[in-house]
Amino acid sequence: MVVRPFQFSNFARRIATLAGRPLTFALAALAVLVWSATGPLFHYSDTWQLVINTSTTIITFLMVFVIQNTQNRDTAAVQIKLDELIRATQGAHNAMLDLEQLEEEQLEQYLKRYEELAARAREKLRSGELDVDVPEIKSSR
Repeated sequence: MVVRPFQFSNFARRIATLAGRPLTFALAALAVLVWSATGPLFHYSDTWQLVINTSTTIITFLMVFVIQNTQNRDTAAVQIKLDELIRATQGAHNAMLDLEQLEEEQLEQYLKRYEELAARAREKLRSGELDVDVPEIKSSR
């Protein structure tokens, strides 16, 4: 059986939404309480312990993929929205679009440049000047 990416994304979103609800937490807590209450009945056997260990391991393992999928989608959506705001803002630098695709050292260069701009802006504010402008950015390539 082949699962198409769109189907998995919808499935993952539904599961993540359900997993985050208070009722789901209450059901999980109830399951742990029932399991712990049955300890004396099963004499706290290895099998009794294995049930909770195996169950939680399987659920955790599967939820990692579900949560990662929803996080990837959310991050992509936020990046697209930010890119659109940059693109649509007059005076904004379109070079800032899609920064998450740059190499680490390129990101560091941009970060240093913006830290310098922030320091200069704070100096201007301290001296009573305005801190608004659109300074040129240096190419990091």
